[in-house]
Amino acid sequence: MSQLLPERTPEWLKPALGVDPSQVQELIGNRQASSLNGTNVQVPVKREAAVLMLLSGESVENGSILLTHRSPSMRSHSGQIAFPGGRRDPADTSLVDTALREAWEETDLQRNSVTPLEQWDQLHIRATGNPVSPILAHWTQPGEVYPASPDETDDVFLMPIRELVDPRNRFVVGFRKWQGPAFHANGYVIWGFTAGVLSALLQHSGWSVPWDNNSVMDLRDSLKNSRNNEKMS
Repeated sequence: MSQLLPERTPEWLKPALGVDPSQVQELIGNRQASSLNGTNVQVPVKREAAVLMLLSGESVENGSILLTHRSPSMRSHSGQIAFPGGRRDPADTSLVDTALREAWEETDLQRNSVTPLEQWDQLHIRATGNPVSPILAHWTQPGEVYPASPDETDDVFLMPIRELVDPRNRFVVGFRKWQGPAFHANGYVIWGFTAGVLSALLQHSGWSVPWDNNSVMDLRDSLKNSRNNEKMS
């Protein structure tokens, strides 16, 4: 199923609809254009991409969201926690189709078990400027998922929303002049694009509770103490 069906949104997920993309982009951070002799240089962007924000469960209390750990051997975003997703292929009929295809390739998620609810406006990865459209969906008929493409994804798991909301699992990381939200999850650190999207989703839905968003932890140190096995330049 690659058609958006917002009318099938479960009652508990309705507050998650209608996120303001500008607020999400602010959390992720905006890319600073490079400069050459005082002139802004526009770096070409790659083709558009989509990620699947797949939520399961019947309430916030027992709800969860599907996440993956990108293999440390990947050339880009290696070792990071991410939503299933990737670049749009010419054969994809829509960005919803892209997100579902990529999720199937990475986790063996069966698309007929998923109800796509909403497509967010494009966001841009801070480091590259590449456009990504998150697709909010509900896992209507949960089944087995696993790292179906180990070279790309070496761990797949459902993260309970109640654990994401827990103030003990939330913090702010900083790297050079950038700061952004982060989460502890199964020994991993979620940061960057994925953490920004999750943080905006929790805040908009009213699921978030007060947490310490003033203390900033060094990103490198946080990653060293995690399972990410992430290489930073």
